[in-house]
Amino acid sequence: MNAMLETPELPAVFDGVKLAAVAAVLYVIVRCLNLKSPTAPPDLYFQDSGLSRFLLKSCPLLTKEYIPPLIWGKSGHIQTALYGKMGRVRSPHPYGHRKFITMADGATSTFDLFEPLAEHCVGDDITMVICPGIANHSEKQYIRTFVDYAQKNGYRCAVLNHLGALPNIELTSPRMFTYGCTWEFGAMVNYIKKTYPQTQLVVVGFSLGGNIVCKYLGETQANQEKVLCCVSVCQGYSALRAQETFMQWDQCRRFYNFLMADNMKKIILSHRQALFGDHVKKPQSLEDTDLSRLYTATSLMQIDDNVMRKFHGYNSLKEYYEEESCMRYLHRIYVPLMLVNAADDPLVHESLLNIPKSLSEKRENVMFVLPLHGGHLGFFEGSVLFPEPLTWMDKLVVEYANAICQWERNKSQCSDTEQVEAELE
Repeated sequence: MNAMLETPELPAVFDGVKLAAVAAVLYVIVRCLNLKSPTAPPDLYFQDSGLSRFLLKSCPLLTKEYIPPLIWGKSGHIQTALYGKMGRVRSPHPYGHRKFITMADGATSTFDLFEPLAEHCVGDDITMVICPGIANHSEKQYIRTFVDYAQKNGYRCAVLNHLGALPNIELTSPRMFTYGCTWEFGAMVNYIKKTYPQTQLVVVGFSLGGNIVCKYLGETQANQEKVLCCVSVCQGYSALRAQETFMQWDQCRRFYNFLMADNMKKIILSHRQALFGDHVKKPQSLEDTDLSRLYTATSLMQIDDNVMRKFHGYNSLKEYYEEESCMRYLHRIYVPLMLVNAADDPLVHESLLNIPKSLSEKRENVMFVLPLHGGHLGFFEGSVLFPEPLTWMDKLVVEYANAICQWERNKSQCSDTEQVEAELE
C-alpha cells in the first residue's frame, strides 16, 4: 500500500517536462514573431528645408506609429511571405485598358492604363507611372490594391507589365526584362506625355521597379521633365553589393534567393522558343549551353550570369550589376524623391541602407523613410490577426504624392502673386 501511495509523484515529473516544453515553444514563438519589438514611427533621414518641413506637416504617416497586426505583423519573414503568397487580402479589380508598344528591336511592350475615379485634391491632371517588382505586372494583387486606391484619390495610373512577365503575352524578340533596363518604362512614360500633354507625373517603383524608375530619372535630365516626384519602395540600390549578402543564410536570404531563382527559371523557360529557338537571332554571347546551365541554376546570380546579362551584351556579371544599378544615378535626380525600406526586410541587407541614408544627408530633395517593420512589400496593418486590405505603404505613397502636388501648387500660386506685384510696381 505504501508503494502504491508514492506513485502519484511520477506524473508531477512529467508535468514539469510538459511545462518546460510549453515554455520553450512559447519562447521560440515570441522570438520568431518578434513580439517584444516595439511599435514606433518610422525613422526619417532628411535635410532641414522648406520642403521637408512641409512634408512633415502634410504627411501624418511620417510621424505616426506604424502598427502592424499584433500576432504576426512584427515578423519581416511573415510579412514578406504573405505578400509573396497572396499579395493582399480582398484585393479590388480596377478596370483598365491594355496598351501595346513595339520597341526598336521588335519587342512588344505592354502597360495597363487606369483612369481616375475622382477629382484630384488640387484639381490637376496627375498620372502615376508605376513599375512593379521583379517578374510582376498589373494583375498582381498588391498592384491592383494600390491602383484602386490611387484612382479613388484622383490619379490616372499607368502600370508597366515587365517584358515576359504576363503569361498570356508572347515575346516577339529574344529579350525579356532585366534588373535595370529602362527601355519599356521609358516608352510608357513617353506615351503618357504624348497622349496627355497637360498631365504631370508621379513616378512610383516597387522593389526591382524602384531601381528601374530611379535609374530612368537619373539617366538624363530630360526624363525628369513634367515629373513632380518619385517614390521607391523596398529596392536594394546596388545589385553588386547585394549579391554577396544574397548568398548568405542570415535572415534566410539564401532561401529567398533560391525561391526567386526558381520563379525566374519558370518564366524564362515558358518563353524558351522565343529566347532559345533555332529560328531566333540570339545575342552573340547567348549560347545553347546557357539553357542547360539555366536548368541547374539555384540563385538569381547564376541566372543573371548565364542568361540575363547577355540580353544586353555585358561582358561580365560585375559589369552588368554596376551598369544596371541605380546607385550611380541617384545623385542626378533633382525632383523630390522618397525612398522607403523596412528595417526587417529579409531581402535587403542592412548594409545596403547606408546608400539612401548617405544620399539623404547630401541632397535636400531626398527623404529616406525606414519603419521598423513591414518586411518586403508587406506593410500590412490590422488589429490582432487579420490584415486590412489597404496597407501602410499604399497610404504613404498617395499621401506623399498629394503633399508634393500641394507643394507645387503653393509654389505656383506664390510665383503668380509675385509676378502680379512686380507688374503693379
